[in-house]
Amino acid sequence: MTITPDAIVYWQLGPYAISATLVFTWVVMAILVLGSWLVTRKLTTGARVARGQLLLEIVVNAIRAQIREVVDEAPDRYLPFVGTLFLFIVTSNVLSVVPGFHPPTGSLSTTSALALCVFVAVPAFGIATHGAGAYFRTYLQPSPFMLPFNLLGEVTRTIALAIRLFGNMMSGTMIAAIALALAPLFFPVLMNVLGLLIGVIQAYIFSILALVFIAAATRAHDQTQAGAPNATGEANRG
Repeated sequence: MTITPDAIVYWQLGPYAISATLVFTWVVMAILVLGSWLVTRKLTTGARVARGQLLLEIVVNAIRAQIREVVDEAPDRYLPFVGTLFLFIVTSNVLSVVPGFHPPTGSLSTTSALALCVFVAVPAFGIATHGAGAYFRTYLQPSPFMLPFNLLGEVTRTIALAIRLFGNMMSGTMIAAIALALAPLFFPVLMNVLGLLIGVIQAYIFSILALVFIAAATRAHDQTQAGAPNATGEANRG
């Protein structure tokens, strides 16, 4: 039983190796790029819409609605990043039911890379919203003594984000292998259905957590400013 696709190496030259993680990551990216090109090359606004365009519109509108619900503002700013995260993860997870396909999300290196993307995106969105100085001052709230703890929180939540996705995908693989060994005729169908459901849920959770972290970064400065006049007013009244 192969727990992680990193263990499957197709070609190696010295320290450089092409593993299943790398191969199937490119497979997923190729599927997304090719699928997007095929769907968007003939977009129409008439009464008759192609099935591919209709499916894409449903997915995009669902992602936009979820973003709007979390951040309570126009979703277009967050859609490219969060939507890409969701589509990559959900495609990788759903394709895991295909025989011979090794989902790259079952590799800790892939989930760590995705978590690092979120780690970089959080301050990027925060700085773009409030400026570098105002954003980095939030790490000194409510007291400068909190700086190391706020920085540690950024690192630990990134690690937790990577391990959560990897752990859930790895455990799903192990459970499927055990169930297949116990009842090879019945459990494969059930586990495939369950695998599809778990894959979609994990993609949703990862994307929502990334969005929550980004929304917190873009709102932190506003909350600090909103609290300052209240504190001053309280002091003056006292």
